[in-house]
Amino acid sequence: MLQRVLAVSFAQVLRSVFVILLPLAFISLIAWATAGSATGNTSDPMRAALWLWLGAHHIPFNLSGTTIGYLSFLPIGAMLIPFFALRVGFTKALSKLHGDFHNINSVRSIFAGQYALVATLLSLFSRSTNVSPQWYLTPIFTFGIAYLAALTAGSRVRISQAASLASRVLSILLGFSFIILAILIFTNTATFKNISIVLQPGILGSFLLFALNAFYLPNAALSILGYFTGTGFAVGAGTLVSPFTHRLGELPALPLLSVLPTTSSRWALIAVALVVVVGAALAIWAQSSSTTTLIQSFVHLLIATALLSYLASGSLMTPAMSAVGLSIWKFTLSIAVEIALGIALVVLLPQIRIRAKR
Repeated sequence: MLQRVLAVSFAQVLRSVFVILLPLAFISLIAWATAGSATGNTSDPMRAALWLWLGAHHIPFNLSGTTIGYLSFLPIGAMLIPFFALRVGFTKALSKLHGDFHNINSVRSIFAGQYALVATLLSLFSRSTNVSPQWYLTPIFTFGIAYLAALTAGSRVRISQAASLASRVLSILLGFSFIILAILIFTNTATFKNISIVLQPGILGSFLLFALNAFYLPNAALSILGYFTGTGFAVGAGTLVSPFTHRLGELPALPLLSVLPTTSSRWALIAVALVVVVGAALAIWAQSSSTTTLIQSFVHLLIATALLSYLASGSLMTPAMSAVGLSIWKFTLSIAVEIALGIALVVLLPQIRIRAKR
C-alpha cells in the first residue's frame, strides 16, 4: 500500500513540476533564440526556465560575474502558480488512490516531501558560474507550498477559530491595501504607460512585463499597508517612503513603481484608525469564545504578518537595491501595537467604566 502511495504521489509530483516547467522552457527558448547571443548555448534557456520555476517558489539567488548581488525580492503572486498546480496534482493523486491509504495527512506529507526533493535536485542542477539558487532553502519553501496546497485538496481541513479570526483580520487589511493600490494604478495610468513605452519590450516582452507587474501586486499591496501603518517601505539602500519621510534614489524602470508617492504626507496616518478598529472587531468576534482564543488569534496574526513581510522584502540584485520592501520587525511591531490598541479599547474600557461608577 505504501509503495502504491509513493508511486502515485511521485507521478503527480512530476506532473505538477512539468506542467509549469515546460511552458517556461518554451518561453525561455524563444527569448534565447530572439536575443541572438553569440556566446550562449542551448543549456542557457533550460537553466533560465529552472530559475523562473524556482523564483516562483520564492527561492533566493546569489549572483556573480558582471552583476554581483543577491536576488530575494521576488513576486509573491507567482507563488500561486505552483500552488494551484500542486493542488490539482494532489487531487489527481487522491482520485487515483481510491482511498487506498490509512491517513490522508501521511499522503500529504509524502507528496510534499517528494516535491521538495525533486525541487532541491533541480535547484542543484540549475547552478551556473553566475547564478546560484540557495538550494538549502529550496526544501523549506517547496515543502511548505506543497503541503499548503495539499491541505486545500481532498477532505476539508477544519481550521481553528483563532486561525479563522486571524485570517479574517488579515483579509480586511490586505483588501484595504489592494483597493488603495487599484486607485493609485488608475490615477497613474499615464505614467504607467510611459514607462512601458520607454522600455520597448516588444510583443513577447510586453506579455512578460505585464505578468511581472501582476505578480508583484501583492508585494506592492503589503508595502502600501506598511506605508499607512506608519513604518513605510524601502526602494533601495538608504531609502524610505513613509508618512514622515520621503527619501528615494535611482529607481528601476518598473511600471508598477509609478504608484510611488511623490512626497511624504502625515494625513496617511488616518488609516491607522482602520487598523485599530479591526483590532477592536477582533476582540468583539473573540468575545463569544474565550480569552485564550483572542490571544491565539492575535499570535496567529503576528506570525502571518511577519511571514508576509518577509516575503515582501529583500534584495534586488545590485548593492544600490539591496533593501527593497518592508522592514520585517518594524511592520510586524506596528501591526501588533495598533491591533493591540483596538483590543484594549474593547476589553479594558468597559472595566474602567465599571470601576469609575464604583
